[in-house]
Amino acid sequence: MTGTKVGTAIEVNRAPVLTLWAAVVAERLGYDRDAAITLGRAVAGSSARVKAKAIGIAEDPYESGDLRGEARKQGESKQRPKAVHLLGRDVPVVEEKGKLRALDHDKAASPKAAAGYVERAFGEDLGAVRKAMEDLAGSLEPEELNRVGFRLYEHFRPEVPAGTKGWGAKGVLDLGKIRSAAG
Repeated sequence: MTGTKVGTAIEVNRAPVLTLWAAVVAERLGYDRDAAITLGRAVAGSSARVKAKAIGIAEDPYESGDLRGEARKQGESKQRPKAVHLLGRDVPVVEEKGKLRALDHDKAASPKAAAGYVERAFGEDLGAVRKAMEDLAGSLEPEELNRVGFRLYEHFRPEVPAGTKGWGAKGVLDLGKIRSAAG
């Protein structure tokens, strides 16, 4: 699943692009890299569930992509759930050994698994993609970045066919689009 270069662009699925972008935004908001990558993976997973439902391939009524449902389930326990608001999503979080992690199926998400997913998707291009995203994220104040970050992603995300034909399809991620997204 390694990204394929096309000039200054990389052929890649949308999900790892959103995962990395959300992680970069989370880092800009002050979360450490391990927390950020789990938050990024949760945002991308939530968006995928919303898309799956919209195009009719998700049948589970609980797969709405609304992470608040998970937070509500957590709230049924004795303690109030914690959530991080990131790119328009409320991501349920837990603390594990004093470290913040996104909640993944009732347990703390693994930073190693989330980072490995992104590394496999981008391969040797990960550094260049991360740098372009960090430059974009650094061009805005953190709160503003979090407010407009998903719209920025929509500006530079890979284009894929509409509907079910685009589900899981790779598209071209143009680093120039990332670099110009702030302007």
